[in-house]
Amino acid sequence: MTQPTSIYRALGQTGMHVSRFGLGTMVLGAWGNTDLAECKRIINQALDAGINLVDTADMYGDGQNEEIVGDAIATRRDEVVLCTKFHHPLGDHGDPNRRGNSRRWIMNAVDDSLRRLNVDHIDLYQAHRPDPATDIGETVAALNDLIAAGKIRAWGTSTFPASDLVQAHWSAERLGKAGPHTEQPPYSIFARSAEHEVLPTAQRLGMGVMVWSPLSGGWLTGKYNSGAAPAGSRGQSNPDHFDGDNPHKATAASALADVASQAGHSLTHMALAWATEHPAVTSALIGPRTESQLDDLLAGIDLELDADTLDAIDAIVAPGTDLNPADKGWESPGLAPSQRRRPRF
Repeated sequence: MTQPTSIYRALGQTGMHVSRFGLGTMVLGAWGNTDLAECKRIINQALDAGINLVDTADMYGDGQNEEIVGDAIATRRDEVVLCTKFHHPLGDHGDPNRRGNSRRWIMNAVDDSLRRLNVDHIDLYQAHRPDPATDIGETVAALNDLIAAGKIRAWGTSTFPASDLVQAHWSAERLGKAGPHTEQPPYSIFARSAEHEVLPTAQRLGMGVMVWSPLSGGWLTGKYNSGAAPAGSRGQSNPDHFDGDNPHKATAASALADVASQAGHSLTHMALAWATEHPAVTSALIGPRTESQLDDLLAGIDLELDADTLDAIDAIVAPGTDLNPADKGWESPGLAPSQRRRPRF
């Protein structure tokens, strides 16, 4: 099954076009499905369905995920808009120089990712989180040097506040450099704070936007309605991140399931279609752990929602609302007591 050409969208001003849904691969490998043969099949099945955006990160499984992706796309490299990320440390160590967004770490990290992916270039290289310890101009300059060297084609950010996006663009303009070309924020019916500033800012700056966790860690599949995460789910394996006992989400998920049923859709398909409705959003990342999950996600790949359904969703979770503030994905260090209070002597 191949998607029609019209389903592909311009990825900001990169000149690349990507599918309305991209494949997020975080749970393929050590962090989820350890059947490597099935992981490879999942990636290729997604490509067969017309998905051309594949997103990974160096930290996923301490590099294993990049190796899985590289092996799966080895004979199909030209079909793929390949995205990966840097910033977080790999492995359990305390070395401050082996993490972050400094030139020193970027130059090391990109070569490691190229080796694990077994490719000669990365289409989109992303700073996984902000790094307040590094001048953003240094990050901008280093990433543009990678473009000039042919190691990457474009660069972006992930889970950056709007102020940092503006500062990055200002720094790039001042230096005569480019970017960031994209932003990758968390965005779902349950996590809508990006609508306040991040999405409008990205749109004004001409950035492509790929949103992560459009199903809110599984909540928008309906599987947490009982108040307990089912066996094998991310809610069970990562309870600190996936809040399976959140009563506000449970109530909203039940109401949304009714809306989906009345519209003739599954909750999963409705939630995914909703995530691509915002005019600033280029693509939403799906993250299947099994082939059966991918089959279900692909079944709703062409769904578009009518105005009545969108209005009903807004009535349940108001625009700009996060049902759990932790779903923002990054907390500003400016909220720490040491940053909010004058020193006392």
